[in-house]
Amino acid sequence: MTDYRDKDGMMTAMFTDRESAERAYSELRARGYDKDEINVVMSDDTRKRHFGHDKVETEMGNKSLEGTGAGSAIGGTLGAIVGAIAAIGTSVAIPGLGLVVAGPLAAGLAGAGAGGLAGGLIGALVGAGIPEERAKVYESGIREGNIVLAFRPHSAEDARYFEKHFHSVRGEHIYY
Repeated sequence: MTDYRDKDGMMTAMFTDRESAERAYSELRARGYDKDEINVVMSDDTRKRHFGHDKVETEMGNKSLEGTGAGSAIGGTLGAIVGAIAAIGTSVAIPGLGLVVAGPLAAGLAGAGAGGLAGGLIGALVGAGIPEERAKVYESGIREGNIVLAFRPHSAEDARYFEKHFHSVRGEHIYY
Protein backbone atom coordinates (compact mmCIF):
# COMPACT_ATOMS: atom_id res chain seq x y z
CA MET A 1 0.00 0.00 0.00
CA THR A 2 1.21 3.48 -0.77
CA ASP A 3 2.55 5.23 2.31
CA TYR A 4 1.03 8.58 1.39
CA ARG A 5 -2.18 9.34 3.27
CA ASP A 6 -4.34 12.32 2.56
CA LYS A 7 -5.60 14.00 5.73
CA ASP A 8 -9.16 13.59 4.47
CA GLY A 9 -8.68 10.03 3.27
CA MET A 10 -9.18 10.95 -0.40
CA MET A 11 -7.88 8.41 -2.89
CA THR A 12 -7.09 9.75 -6.35
CA ALA A 13 -5.86 8.31 -9.63
CA MET A 14 -5.35 9.58 -13.16
CA PHE A 15 -6.23 7.71 -16.34
CA THR A 16 -4.95 8.47 -19.82
CA ASP A 17 -7.89 7.06 -21.76
CA ARG A 18 -11.63 6.56 -21.55
CA GLU A 19 -11.49 2.77 -21.32
CA SER A 20 -9.20 2.80 -18.27
CA ALA A 21 -11.27 5.46 -16.53
CA GLU A 22 -14.49 3.57 -17.33
CA ARG A 23 -13.12 0.35 -15.86
CA ALA A 24 -11.99 2.10 -12.68
CA TYR A 25 -15.31 3.94 -12.33
CA SER A 26 -17.33 0.79 -13.01
CA GLU A 27 -15.39 -1.18 -10.39
CA LEU A 28 -16.08 1.53 -7.82
CA ARG A 29 -19.78 1.25 -8.61
CA ALA A 30 -19.69 -2.56 -8.55
CA ARG A 31 -18.07 -2.47 -5.11
CA GLY A 32 -20.91 -0.37 -3.72
CA TYR A 33 -19.83 3.23 -4.24
CA ASP A 34 -22.66 5.57 -5.20
CA LYS A 35 -22.09 7.90 -8.14
CA ASP A 36 -22.39 10.78 -5.67
CA GLU A 37 -19.31 9.48 -3.81
CA ILE A 38 -17.05 9.49 -6.89
CA ASN A 39 -15.46 12.65 -8.28
CA VAL A 40 -14.57 12.73 -11.96
CA VAL A 41 -12.50 15.64 -13.29
CA MET A 42 -11.52 16.20 -16.92
CA SER A 43 -11.11 19.06 -19.34
CA ASP A 44 -14.07 20.08 -21.42
CA ASP A 45 -12.05 19.14 -24.51
CA THR A 46 -11.54 15.64 -23.10
CA ARG A 47 -15.26 15.34 -22.40
CA LYS A 48 -16.05 16.33 -25.97
CA ARG A 49 -13.44 13.96 -27.40
CA HIS A 50 -14.41 10.90 -25.34
CA PHE A 51 -18.04 11.53 -24.43
CA GLY A 52 -19.38 13.95 -27.07
CA HIS A 53 -22.68 13.61 -28.88
CA ASP A 54 -21.03 11.83 -31.79
CA LYS A 55 -19.96 8.96 -29.50
CA VAL A 56 -21.95 5.83 -28.90
CA GLU A 57 -24.51 6.24 -26.13
CA THR A 58 -24.94 3.35 -23.77
CA GLU A 59 -27.81 2.07 -21.72
CA MET A 60 -25.77 2.45 -18.56
CA GLY A 61 -25.07 6.10 -19.31
CA ASN A 62 -28.78 6.71 -19.75
CA LYS A 63 -29.77 4.69 -16.69
CA SER A 64 -27.39 6.54 -14.42
CA LEU A 65 -29.43 9.65 -15.17
CA GLU A 66 -32.26 7.88 -13.40
CA GLY A 67 -30.05 6.92 -10.47
CA THR A 68 -30.15 3.20 -11.22
CA GLY A 69 -27.27 0.85 -10.54
CA ALA A 70 -24.19 0.92 -12.71
CA GLY A 71 -22.38 -2.12 -13.91
CA SER A 72 -25.27 -4.37 -14.78
CA ALA A 73 -26.47 -2.65 -17.95
CA ILE A 74 -23.44 -3.39 -20.11
CA GLY A 75 -21.16 -5.52 -18.02
CA GLY A 76 -19.62 -2.74 -15.99
CA THR A 77 -17.55 -1.03 -18.66
CA LEU A 78 -18.40 1.66 -21.19
CA GLY A 79 -20.93 4.32 -20.31
CA ALA A 80 -20.50 4.77 -16.57
CA ILE A 81 -18.69 8.08 -16.74
CA VAL A 82 -21.07 9.33 -19.41
CA GLY A 83 -23.82 9.03 -16.81
CA ALA A 84 -21.75 10.69 -14.11
CA ILE A 85 -20.93 13.65 -16.32
CA ALA A 86 -24.48 13.89 -17.66
CA ALA A 87 -26.33 13.35 -14.38
CA ILE A 88 -28.31 16.43 -13.50
CA GLY A 89 -27.28 17.99 -10.22
CA THR A 90 -24.02 16.09 -9.87
CA SER A 91 -21.90 17.65 -12.60
CA VAL A 92 -20.82 21.15 -13.43
CA ALA A 93 -18.96 22.71 -16.34
CA ILE A 94 -16.56 25.45 -15.32
CA PRO A 95 -16.02 27.51 -18.47
CA GLY A 96 -13.33 29.78 -17.01
CA LEU A 97 -11.23 26.73 -16.21
CA GLY A 98 -12.35 24.56 -19.13
CA LEU A 99 -13.30 21.74 -16.76
CA VAL A 100 -16.12 19.30 -16.31
CA VAL A 101 -16.51 17.90 -12.79
CA ALA A 102 -18.91 15.23 -11.52
CA GLY A 103 -19.47 14.04 -7.96
CA PRO A 104 -19.49 15.76 -4.59
CA LEU A 105 -16.71 18.09 -5.73
CA ALA A 106 -19.08 19.50 -8.35
CA ALA A 107 -21.52 20.76 -5.72
CA GLY A 108 -18.76 22.57 -3.86
CA LEU A 109 -17.39 24.15 -7.02
CA ALA A 110 -20.85 25.19 -8.17
CA GLY A 111 -21.44 26.78 -4.77
CA ALA A 112 -18.16 28.68 -4.94
CA GLY A 113 -18.84 29.87 -8.47
CA ALA A 114 -16.19 30.35 -11.14
CA GLY A 115 -15.28 33.72 -9.63
CA GLY A 116 -14.34 32.02 -6.38
CA LEU A 117 -11.80 29.84 -8.16
CA ALA A 118 -9.12 32.46 -8.71
CA GLY A 119 -6.43 29.82 -8.21
CA GLY A 120 -7.55 27.96 -11.33
CA LEU A 121 -7.59 24.20 -11.43
CA ILE A 122 -4.91 23.83 -8.75
CA GLY A 123 -6.93 26.05 -6.43
CA ALA A 124 -10.07 24.02 -7.10
CA LEU A 125 -8.31 20.72 -6.40
CA VAL A 126 -6.57 22.01 -3.26
CA GLY A 127 -9.92 23.40 -2.10
CA ALA A 128 -11.32 19.89 -2.44
CA GLY A 129 -8.68 18.61 -0.04
CA ILE A 130 -6.08 17.38 -2.53
CA PRO A 131 -2.53 18.39 -1.52
CA GLU A 132 -0.96 21.06 -3.73
CA GLU A 133 1.88 18.84 -5.00
CA ARG A 134 -0.64 16.24 -6.16
CA ALA A 135 -2.95 18.92 -7.57
CA LYS A 136 -0.12 20.21 -9.79
CA VAL A 137 0.46 16.73 -11.21
CA TYR A 138 -3.26 16.35 -11.90
CA GLU A 139 -3.59 19.81 -13.41
CA SER A 140 -0.88 19.00 -15.91
CA GLY A 141 -2.43 15.63 -16.68
CA ILE A 142 -5.95 17.03 -17.09
CA ARG A 143 -4.65 19.70 -19.47
CA GLU A 144 -3.03 16.87 -21.49
CA GLY A 145 -6.39 15.09 -21.80
CA ASN A 146 -6.33 12.71 -18.84
CA ILE A 147 -9.22 11.91 -16.49
CA VAL A 148 -8.89 12.04 -12.69
CA LEU A 149 -11.06 10.00 -10.32
CA ALA A 150 -11.22 10.78 -6.60
CA PHE A 151 -13.18 9.16 -3.78
CA ARG A 152 -13.00 8.37 -0.08
CA PRO A 153 -12.50 4.61 0.44
CA HIS A 154 -15.01 3.02 2.79
CA SER A 155 -12.25 0.99 4.45
CA ALA A 156 -8.51 0.29 4.41
CA GLU A 157 -9.32 -2.95 2.59
CA ASP A 158 -11.09 -0.96 -0.16
CA ALA A 159 -8.10 1.37 -0.44
CA ARG A 160 -5.74 -1.59 -0.94
CA TYR A 161 -8.15 -3.20 -3.39
CA PHE A 162 -8.53 -0.07 -5.50
CA GLU A 163 -4.84 0.70 -5.51
CA LYS A 164 -4.25 -2.71 -7.12
CA HIS A 165 -7.25 -2.40 -9.42
CA PHE A 166 -6.30 1.08 -10.63
CA HIS A 167 -2.78 -0.16 -11.43
CA SER A 168 -4.27 -3.11 -13.34
CA VAL A 169 -6.34 -0.78 -15.55
CA ARG A 170 -3.40 1.54 -16.29
CA GLY A 171 -4.08 4.13 -13.59
CA GLU A 172 -1.28 6.55 -12.86
CA HIS A 173 -0.35 8.81 -9.95
CA ILE A 174 -2.46 6.78 -7.54
CA TYR A 175 -2.49 8.38 -4.10
CA TYR A 176 -4.15 7.62 -0.82
